[in-house]
Amino acid sequence: MLLSRVSFRTLPLTAALALAFTSNVQAQSLVEMYEAARGYDAGFISAKAQFEADLSKANQALGGILPNIALTSSATRTFVDMRYDNPSVAPAGFVPSRFYGTYSGAVTLTQPIYQPASWVVYKQGGRLLEQSAAKFQASEQDLLVRVSQAYFDVLSSEDSLTLVQAQKKAVSEQLASAKRNFEVGTTTITGVRDAQARFDLTHAQEIAAENDLRIKRLALDMMVGMSNVKPKRLANENQLVAAPKDGVETWVSQSEVANPNVRQAQLALEVATLEIDRAMAAHKPTLNAQISYAGTRNTGGTANTTTSTAITDTHIFTPSASLVLNVPLFAGFATHYRVKETVSLEDKARADFENTKRSTAQATRTAYFGLVAGLSQVMAYEAAEASSQSSLDANKLGYSVGVNINIDVLNAQSQLYQTKRDLAKARYDVLINTLKLRQASGTLTSEDLQSINSLLAP
Repeated sequence: MLLSRVSFRTLPLTAALALAFTSNVQAQSLVEMYEAARGYDAGFISAKAQFEADLSKANQALGGILPNIALTSSATRTFVDMRYDNPSVAPAGFVPSRFYGTYSGAVTLTQPIYQPASWVVYKQGGRLLEQSAAKFQASEQDLLVRVSQAYFDVLSSEDSLTLVQAQKKAVSEQLASAKRNFEVGTTTITGVRDAQARFDLTHAQEIAAENDLRIKRLALDMMVGMSNVKPKRLANENQLVAAPKDGVETWVSQSEVANPNVRQAQLALEVATLEIDRAMAAHKPTLNAQISYAGTRNTGGTANTTTSTAITDTHIFTPSASLVLNVPLFAGFATHYRVKETVSLEDKARADFENTKRSTAQATRTAYFGLVAGLSQVMAYEAAEASSQSSLDANKLGYSVGVNINIDVLNAQSQLYQTKRDLAKARYDVLINTLKLRQASGTLTSEDLQSINSLLAP
């Protein structure tokens, strides 16, 4: 649904109010962030305004096929200086130097009867309106994916920071243990230095994670027009979206019909084809019907008489009707080369259409296989997490009995936390790839966001 022009002007105020009171909000859902972005994101608001402008522009084509009514009027003041060589032959009452005025007016109605170019423009207006609607749909889908990406980027960064802090704490404990063992002589200084080096590295990773989280939060804040946004986390990390039921070619076929970029390219081809008809219409005659009600009134006479016409005279305003036929004969080859130009532009539009279809098909396949691989990757990371935890427990036990050295424990810890970070990111990537697959196929709507939003904690 289109927003009114008044709504566009009040959106910044809405965003400002949200900005003022956001400190009282604990956490926001994905749907709430999307709705906020619809009212704040400048690119999306620009797309809506452009769609409204295109709607009005398409309706302008009606002017070429509907009647046109015009009112014209003019007033002329003329000075005449007429003298006779022989004054005796001048008529009685003759005034040699004087002013006289001429006033005329007309109301004319013109109805196009045969205007092939105007009808082509009218048809093009419909195609251009559909093209604008597809462009606006693409903007909606793009905003939905961008908000979701920014939303889960924040959650992913929060997970990374939490995990690196947990790793830092574990390394710190291992460092303290290595120092105690060195002091009692049960281990060498190498274990202490290995633990210290890993602690320093983890501290540097913590600083980088804090900065990354800060940047990701700023990006989300800027997109939705709020500050200190806190996204809701997944309610159950083991519950994700299901794998696509249909095969990849089914999704590709859907994209060739419903993807807004493909539809734009197809409509552009249709407009280019109609442009050829419009150019060839310059060879055809045009026929208009005109009805006019016009008249003229003189004050102070004319150049030859001093008698004024009265405004009540019946002969002053007279109706007339006419048919105006215009037959073009020769336009200096302009029409010929205009037709050749439009034919070449149609070939370009057809090539662009094919290129868009191929690119969309490739993007759909990429998103499809990315989603399928992502779901498998989550399962693999979950298994790797369990294995890494078992490896860490075994290395700790081996270290405690003197079988393993400190670096073995540190490596096992690093592997476990790295696996946890990769697993968390893989889960978010699955959710994003679900949206990207529907975006590529052209079926993405805000309702698809609801299904992902339901996975978040209440």
